[in-house]
Amino acid sequence: MGFFSFFLWFILLLSLLLPDVFLVHAFTGTYGINYGRIADNIPPPESVVTLLKAAKIKNIRIYDADHGVLRAFKGSGIEIIVGLGNEYLRDISVNEDRAVQWVKENVEPFLPGTLITGIAVGNEILGGADTELWEVLVPAVKNVYNALDQLRLANRIEVSSPHSEAVFATTFPPSAGAFKESILPYMRPLLQFFSQIGTPFYINAYPFLAYMSDPAHIDLNYALFLPNPGIYDAKTKLHYDNMFEAQIDAAYAALEKVGFDKMEVIVSETGWASKGDENEAGAILKNARTYNRNLRKKLLKKKGTPYRPRTVVKAYIFALFNENLKPGPTSERNFGLFKADGSTAYDIGFTGLVPSSASSFLGSIKGNGHDWYRVISGQADHL
Repeated sequence: MGFFSFFLWFILLLSLLLPDVFLVHAFTGTYGINYGRIADNIPPPESVVTLLKAAKIKNIRIYDADHGVLRAFKGSGIEIIVGLGNEYLRDISVNEDRAVQWVKENVEPFLPGTLITGIAVGNEILGGADTELWEVLVPAVKNVYNALDQLRLANRIEVSSPHSEAVFATTFPPSAGAFKESILPYMRPLLQFFSQIGTPFYINAYPFLAYMSDPAHIDLNYALFLPNPGIYDAKTKLHYDNMFEAQIDAAYAALEKVGFDKMEVIVSETGWASKGDENEAGAILKNARTYNRNLRKKLLKKKGTPYRPRTVVKAYIFALFNENLKPGPTSERNFGLFKADGSTAYDIGFTGLVPSSASSFLGSIKGNGHDWYRVISGQADHL
């Protein structure tokens, strides 16, 4: 057998033995968005499809596997990561048949028309208040993966689990990034499994939250991608002019310290609130517009971070809409790039949905039996 023939045979064998690592890519662009729906006044999913197409956004995350949403996205070409809620983890962690049932009910019937490319198992589990969930996360993740494998979907759908910044003991300077000792007994086996199946490390990174927690010592311009002195990391001899990239590189440093230096970091949530309570520093429309506009420009450049310049940064923005029923402080209800009626919350270059009496349209949208929304004509960059 010649070398070339042997090489082809070897690649084919690897693709058969390790289909997940070679074929699964839940996020193929650089700019995605989180489509949360804790609201009673947002556009129907059919209109959301048109909104996303007009904005040329091709990657989204949802926090459940709502059948109405998944049906609406059929044939759209938009790639979706669905969510398996925290409330399911205990049951699924001890019952692989339950995991198979969940996938059969909430994923398999919508393929291949709806491009479900990933399942996020839980959200911000490690470091959260419910420590019982820490113990069931890895078994739940493995059972979901095994269910996909049993249904011959493991080579098409990625299994992941996004984390909050609460998993880190330190993130400053970026090279000092390290996981909390208390979560390592749960994080290590999770990373080991994700490394085996080719899943990236998903992190919810919010410069807004960091600034809000310490506005006296954090330069607002550093958080907003505006001109500022930045910070210097003496260990790596790298300069950072924005907090977003520093947070990503702190995650890479933490992963290196536990032996997973090859794992990619993807930002599963980031955003800035356009309104907040009096004690929520920086939560104003001007800052939200500045952060999201500058972040979008940065992601469009398809560049890496100072520490990982060859690994293109990818991020899902939080969130598509202001969600009027979300509990908590005012900021929680004001992260949307779009208002409840589908119009833009502020201008960062996207088109929006407006009431059908407006004068300039691309066309009408049917949603829930009503001709509710039309799309303002405009342009958007490919993302």
